[in-house]
Amino acid sequence: MNKKILVTGGAGFIGSAVIRHVIKDTDHRVLNIDKLTYAGNLESLISVSENSRYQFSQTDICDGTALTELFADFQPDAVMHLAAESHVDRSIDGPAEFITTNIVGTYTLLEAARKYWQNLDKVKKSQFKFHHISTDEVYGDLNSTNDLFTETTPYAPSSPYSASKASSDHLVRAWYRTYGFPVVVTNCSNNYGPYHFPEKLIPLVILNALDGKPLPVYGNGQQIRDWLFVEDHARALYRVATEGIVGETYNIGGHNEKQNIEVVQTICQILDELKPQPNNQPYESLITFVKDRPGHDLRYAIDASKIERELGWKPQESFETGIRKTVQWYLNNLEWCRRVQDGRYQRERLGVSASCQ
Repeated sequence: MNKKILVTGGAGFIGSAVIRHVIKDTDHRVLNIDKLTYAGNLESLISVSENSRYQFSQTDICDGTALTELFADFQPDAVMHLAAESHVDRSIDGPAEFITTNIVGTYTLLEAARKYWQNLDKVKKSQFKFHHISTDEVYGDLNSTNDLFTETTPYAPSSPYSASKASSDHLVRAWYRTYGFPVVVTNCSNNYGPYHFPEKLIPLVILNALDGKPLPVYGNGQQIRDWLFVEDHARALYRVATEGIVGETYNIGGHNEKQNIEVVQTICQILDELKPQPNNQPYESLITFVKDRPGHDLRYAIDASKIERELGWKPQESFETGIRKTVQWYLNNLEWCRRVQDGRYQRERLGVSASCQ
């Protein structure tokens, strides 16, 4: 059955990957709701923007009136909630936006969705699903090299960002417990891939290297993350949204634990092969260790066995194949990168509608 899926944050890195997957690989319709903050870029959706099954509204999830109108007009069968402030360093410098968007925004969206759901007929009501997309950072970090985050790992967030996401997770589960509102929750590991905003580690390293700039690595670079190719994540999220069991949580990981310094060195080695420096110096010579950020978690690692066992999903990309595809994509799309870096993508936006700003 063709569904109508409302996606929040669909102009972001993961959200745009989800929408590209849904439009290209299914017959469903999508309404993309995005406030278009600095990290929202409609150019990530050019490949599907003219499709008749795709539509966009520039709307803030804190605007309850606008959300109510959008629910009434679009009549979604499912919500995939990805809208969030997500950069840890920014949350340390200015936590207020994270509290507003990630907590208040999630509450406002939950209420608009719940009121819409309550008025559906019996059949549609039973088929509706609210999918909340979160992060493994809500779990804090792992002390042992053998431990993994599971769906029952206690929450211990370390940063304003992860604390705000943990709060939103708790709200979603409370709406399920209190109101019977049909939710599913996913917690994912670090994503990487095409269209990633350049402030994040992997695109920052690629673009700095190409410009001959220092490659900043926090502390000693020994922090470990589980890396998940964004297109694998998009496929997993769609699987959960359509087949996940209401009330359940699914952890999504890439089975690719790497130290940050390993990630940077791998990128350097690929660039040495594909785009050598004019002076023929190895890109690793640009690596610069900088002061560690406050409260930096040491290790994240996901146990993704539940989603594989129950929903049949597992990543298609290894880190080696995914990172090579990613580096090649940036080399092939430097104009997209430059437009993001110099802000042109923000100055040339189209398709604006309701916003509370």
